[in-house]
Amino acid sequence: MTDDPRLGLTVIHRRYVPYAHAHYGGDLVDGAYTLGLFGDVATEVAIRTDGDEGLLAGYSEVRFLGPVRAGDVLEAACEVTRIGRRSRELRCTARVVARAEPERGASAARVLDEPLTVVEATATLVVP
Repeated sequence: MTDDPRLGLTVIHRRYVPYAHAHYGGDLVDGAYTLGLFGDVATEVAIRTDGDEGLLAGYSEVRFLGPVRAGDVLEAACEVTRIGRRSRELRCTARVVARAEPERGASAARVLDEPLTVVEATATLVVP
C-alpha cells in the first residue's frame, strides 16, 4: 500500500548518555545501548500507527558506524518504510548531536556543527 498515511512516519527521541553507561575505555558505551533506544522509539511508532505498543521482533541489519560515548546527546529516529498486515519495517538511525569535551573541563560539551551518524539499522515491528 503506497498511499498508506503511516508510511514515512518518523519518530525521534533525544537522550543524554549518562556516564553510568560507559562500559569501555574512553567512556565508550556498548552498542546495545543504542539498540535499546531504537526499541523505545519503535514503541512510540507502534502506538502512533496502530494504537498498541507492539513488539520489536528483530533487526535484519545493524551497522555501527562510529563511537557512542558517555556525555553524548543521541538522537534516535525510526521511519516506517514498509507496512505489512501485522508488521512494519523501520529504518532506524542514531546520530550524536552533542558531545562532551572533557579535555576542556569536567563538564565541557558542545553541540556538533553536523550530527554524526553512529548507528543504522533495519528493524521489524509486529503489532496485533
